[in-house]
Amino acid sequence: MNQTKLTLTSKKPHTFCGDLLVFCVQQNKKGKVTATRTFASKELDNAVALGDFKADVNDSLLVYSKKGIKNTKSAKRILYIGLGNTQENSGNELRELCRNIGGTIAKQAGIIKAGSLYLNLPAISGMAGKDIAECLVEGVLLGDYSFLKYKKEDSEKPSFKGITKLSVYSAKTINDLRQSLRLAKATANAASVARDMANEPGNGWTPASFENYAIELGQKYKMSCTVLGKSQMKRLKMGGILGVNQGSSEAPKMVVLEYRAKNKKAQTILVVGKGLTFDSGGVSLKPSTGMEDMKYDMCGGAAALSVMAVVGEEKPDVNVVAIIPATDNMSGSSALKPGDIIRHYGGVTSEIVNTDAEGRLILADALAYGVKKFTPTCVVDLATLTGAVIFGLGHHRTGLLGNNQSLIERVLAAGDRCGEPLWQLPLDKEYSKQIDSDVADIKNTGGRPAGTITAAAYLQKFVGDTPWAHLDIAGTAWDFTKKTYIPKGPSGTGVRTLVELIRNWKNLS
Repeated sequence: MNQTKLTLTSKKPHTFCGDLLVFCVQQNKKGKVTATRTFASKELDNAVALGDFKADVNDSLLVYSKKGIKNTKSAKRILYIGLGNTQENSGNELRELCRNIGGTIAKQAGIIKAGSLYLNLPAISGMAGKDIAECLVEGVLLGDYSFLKYKKEDSEKPSFKGITKLSVYSAKTINDLRQSLRLAKATANAASVARDMANEPGNGWTPASFENYAIELGQKYKMSCTVLGKSQMKRLKMGGILGVNQGSSEAPKMVVLEYRAKNKKAQTILVVGKGLTFDSGGVSLKPSTGMEDMKYDMCGGAAALSVMAVVGEEKPDVNVVAIIPATDNMSGSSALKPGDIIRHYGGVTSEIVNTDAEGRLILADALAYGVKKFTPTCVVDLATLTGAVIFGLGHHRTGLLGNNQSLIERVLAAGDRCGEPLWQLPLDKEYSKQIDSDVADIKNTGGRPAGTITAAAYLQKFVGDTPWAHLDIAGTAWDFTKKTYIPKGPSGTGVRTLVELIRNWKNLS
């Protein structure tokens, strides 16, 4: 979790006594640098005159000056960051611009090991101050992320531990801006926690880890936490998660965390996240090359559980239930075999064609159980489900499928707003025919053609008529589109999309 102390201040920039003073510089319509007397300096003027600083997007100029800006002697360094011509952007483009600028600020702070920052909030035409503050700060906090838990400290070259203090300057310290900073920090913290979970090795984050963190959140925010163990799963006949777990020495867990709004008539959002803590492929063993990345196969579960920290803190006017089916997928002597038939919670039988198509098996039990127990208004699931989605969408968009267009449109809008774009794929009846089985109700793979869609068709069998959206994050959970605020490795994708969806929830009819 990010430990940055975040403050909104009305103290003038020249009073700042710290490591890095930051100003955002824009271009006019002709592409020329626009600088005001507020932050003009001789160094900036010289750089502009020489053409070394043009204020293009993410251009940076670091100034070391005894005098600094006018009447300033306290800031150790001044950083000028280019915004480009902001009039060329609008709406969500401006929000993403601010997040990327925030990420650049964080990266520059990391290079010079600047722990204390003062950010002068820019005015951007077409964008409210509260949105500028939220997106810039969110970008800084997300860009400041690192995972050093297993790295030995080098005394000669100590690693940068991150930004400890971020002061945001506004001439008017209004409540909207304070709220924006709170929202930014809560969202960035949740995404960072999800990244931490994913960065843990398979022997560092196990199904029991999901259980322990859920219990911790439940106690902290007074949410109801229930964890189904193996014996309970057997009684409930959850053949999907039990089957996947057969070859493992780690006990499976079905983690359920429930937030109830004060409004007794509030609708209920069920969030289900795939918690596959390591995927060897089982008997259908994966190639050894790149298998170390299969510790990331629990990114859906990480996102679902991390979101509940924001829910617990902000207490929205909608019920939210998170379910994380958690196990690993190993090839022990009792492991599930191709040709085996399992019976899911609710009675649906499935022929196992490929044991590496395991995510849908554990999600199916969780979806069926959650729909029956909580009768939710809608269901959203997240899973690193198919490699096929990478062939279709690359690492730039999350695949989105579902059975309710109104819900899908809301998820699409939430993703666009927070910079986690999605792309809707079809889910027509023809695709379901690919998972018909001769010996069971369904089979767990429909072959290579339309692999992402047939995987979703499998899940659809377990939600009934409940409005449902499925996010296949296999292409975006790690190796996501290169952005200044997205680190190498796990991105935490899905967290901010769900937070946006929940924060702006309006009753689904």
